[in-house]
Amino acid sequence: MTEEQKQQSTSCPTGQEFEAPSEKKTVPQEQLQRESDYVRAQRVLESMLDKGLISLSEFNKITALNRESFSPMLAEIMP
Repeated sequence: MTEEQKQQSTSCPTGQEFEAPSEKKTVPQEQLQRESDYVRAQRVLESMLDKGLISLSEFNKITALNRESFSPMLAEIMP
């Protein structure tokens, strides 16, 4: 391992190492806005569920629609 790789390599809590990406990627402003809008919509939705205004089934359906509408970056791996 080169000195540069050692600097980029970081230890995980499991004891394994991973390499940090060497180049930074910027996220477009539109994507950041969609992420923010998605989080805000989900918070409102969770509040409605907590207050009994919607059922769990409705919550799940609306969450799926929010993921399609806002296209958050991690939508594919969200439960």
